[in-house]
Amino acid sequence: MKNQMSNQSANQANTNPIVNSYAAANSNGAQSAATTNTTNTQKNNQTIIGVFESRSSAEKAVQTLRQQGFSNEEINIISKKQSQDDTGEVDDDIMDGTLTGGTIGGIGGLLLGAGALMIPGIGPILAVGPIAAAIGGAVAGGITGGLIDWGIPSQESQHYEQEVVHGSVLAIIRTDAAKVDSVAQILRQNGAKEVKSHTK
Repeated sequence: MKNQMSNQSANQANTNPIVNSYAAANSNGAQSAATTNTTNTQKNNQTIIGVFESRSSAEKAVQTLRQQGFSNEEINIISKKQSQDDTGEVDDDIMDGTLTGGTIGGIGGLLLGAGALMIPGIGPILAVGPIAAAIGGAVAGGITGGLIDWGIPSQESQHYEQEVVHGSVLAIIRTDAAKVDSVAQILRQNGAKEVKSHTK
């Protein structure tokens, strides 16, 4: 009887390490899978930038994106704030929604209440969406710094900043990889002279 009990104890002692090792392997596997999924999600985030020569074209693109279900968190706009005209009034159409018959006001107020950021060497710009915080808090400063913080290469970020300096409007869509083609198509169809996607 003692021998049987002794043998059972020995078998349990031999089995437990295997069970424990299997459980540990499963645990490590789950952790690895979770890590892989997180990494893949990060890789799937992309920033698509469309450069428009006119605000009306940028408006139409944003309107179409909103109609396709893109949210304010995904859509960003950067435009140089217009200077005073001959009457002394500041052209804030892109902010108050009166541009081209109120189109902007009709897309959910995306640009309503947009704050002007003073950028050294550029002057006041209008930045709408999460990119505004990136530009305002960028260590390098300016549009270039904000775009770099968003993972856009330095040289290309400088290029985009110069586009804004010369009057272009940037439509910046930050979304997942599955939507890149549809976003690029919408931007091009609405007059973007340049469209490029960047992996975050």
